[in-house]
Amino acid sequence: MLTTLREILAPARREHYAVPAFDCSEDVMVRAILETCEELRAPVILMCLLPELEGNGIVYVSRLVRGVAEHHKIPVVLHLDHATELDLVKAAIDQGFTSVMIDGSQLPLAENIRLTRATVELARPHGISVEAELGHVGGMDLEATVSSESVLTDPGEVARFVDETDVDALAVSIGTSHGVYRSRPTLSIERLQELHAASRVPLVLHGGSGTPEDQVQAAVCNGICKVNIYADCRIAMARGLHESAAALRREDPLPTEMFGPIKQGVCRAVAEKVRLLYAAGRAAC
Repeated sequence: MLTTLREILAPARREHYAVPAFDCSEDVMVRAILETCEELRAPVILMCLLPELEGNGIVYVSRLVRGVAEHHKIPVVLHLDHATELDLVKAAIDQGFTSVMIDGSQLPLAENIRLTRATVELARPHGISVEAELGHVGGMDLEATVSSESVLTDPGEVARFVDETDVDALAVSIGTSHGVYRSRPTLSIERLQELHAASRVPLVLHGGSGTPEDQVQAAVCNGICKVNIYADCRIAMARGLHESAAALRREDPLPTEMFGPIKQGVCRAVAEKVRLLYAAGRAAC
């Protein structure tokens, strides 16, 4: 069933677990994620990034998720990830997204507040929840060609940001990065504790792929309520693709033969994340 970020994160904050948030596209990923989370009775957030939404992507992905979410008993959020322009937010609203993230993290604080507040004013009348980012989670872009440095979130800016924007969730920077890590990260749990104490809304961790499991769980125990995951699913898909290609023995293989190992790889990766975040069994279904 479709729901919003606001509704799905409130119990996570109260009961000290995190909801897994998976960037996805197309049927294989969506089906693998939803069926695995349903089996584990876990709430889930399906996210979409700009490259998957270009052309007809925003129509295909949004209508696929909206169409199948009602088949499942677990709570499902359809979330726009890392929008930087209001036009994309408007398009997501028109296509029935239930949640959006506006990313003004590389702007000066006052400009980030203005952009985020404008997004809230667009989304709130439609019942759509809004996530923003304070500080900046760096790392590689999706094409693995451009890297940006992380800027840790300043606890002293949190209360002002939340009060002036009225966001529903806040992504914070505590030492993770996007993409595949080049070296082992060390999360600042002490800073996270300060951020959690300063924030009246649930906190979000971006760059969840590849982060050491003990550090992820420490973050969840200290206030993180949503963890974004993408690279680990892509790695699982690539391994499944190699397995599938090596096993094919006919010129005209069935789709289940081609895509089966890929789907199974995603299912395993999703199940690992659900359990890691203490999310299994949290859906009332």
